[in-house]
Amino acid sequence: MDALASTGPPKLPKLPDGQFSELEKELALGPAEHGWEDQRWTLARIRAVIVRKFHIDCSSASVRRLMHRHGWSWQSPARRAMERDEHAVELWTKDVWPQAE
Repeated sequence: MDALASTGPPKLPKLPDGQFSELEKELALGPAEHGWEDQRWTLARIRAVIVRKFHIDCSSASVRRLMHRHGWSWQSPARRAMERDEHAVELWTKDVWPQAE
């Protein structure tokens, strides 16, 4: 039975809690402060901040788990933009999207 007892998580997080609080301060500054034009934090962007600030390389999946562990979750807009042109979107999905595949 002793051999079946848990020895803890299979892998410790690469970013300790103290460094995560520093990361949260960086994220609070916003993506524009880090050189991105829009105001969206993506896993790839958060990963880039971690690499630049802490010199720790991790996968996007690790970043997702790290953020989830600390109570962060992905967000989506509550509504579509009023400026959205449905006809242009339809044309794009019909003409451009198939060429991108």
